[in-house]
Amino acid sequence: MDGMGEFREAVGAWAAGGDGGAARALAARLPVRVAVLLEGPSDAAAVDALAARRGRDLAAEGVCVLPMGGAMSVGRFAGLLGPVGLGLRLTGLCDEAERRYYARGWERAGAAQEGFFVCAADLEDELIRALGVARVEELVRAEGDLRALRTFLRQPAQQGRTSEQQLRRFLGTKKGRKIHYGRVLVDALDADRVPDPLAHLLAGL
Repeated sequence: MDGMGEFREAVGAWAAGGDGGAARALAARLPVRVAVLLEGPSDAAAVDALAARRGRDLAAEGVCVLPMGGAMSVGRFAGLLGPVGLGLRLTGLCDEAERRYYARGWERAGAAQEGFFVCAADLEDELIRALGVARVEELVRAEGDLRALRTFLRQPAQQGRTSEQQLRRFLGTKKGRKIHYGRVLVDALDADRVPDPLAHLLAGL
């Protein structure tokens, strides 16, 4: 495991109630300058994929991309890592429904409120709208998931939903699928079609 991976694990243990000694030591040694607080691993996969497309090595730049396991953990992570904790600059990406958790966490950590970016529904929704339904379906076919998608679309619960909503729900129906498609959808974007929250996040790092 690389140094930034060790730091990410140490921070997770700290947030879960550990003493934080390992995280502090790693932060001083690496050094880390920015923590990107994300709700989950699919968001991290998308951020990493876009950085790779643009020839950036975020870990080498001192940027820790950190999925927290849910937006309600943001206050804990922001407090440990931000101005009142390790003193890292905070940024992040969240869903519109979770904006209040991020705003409260940033405030308690003494961080600038403009430091995080908000997706209209979630990042998958942003990516699907940027690519368009037809292109996402092409990608699903290319990844070997077309039969699973067709089976999913026949479910009564999917009737009456828009195609965008159906695709978004489909991506969350199997463990690991959102993470996989976080990379696939970002890799398929035209350079000028990157959703604003994701583009602005990376540009600010």
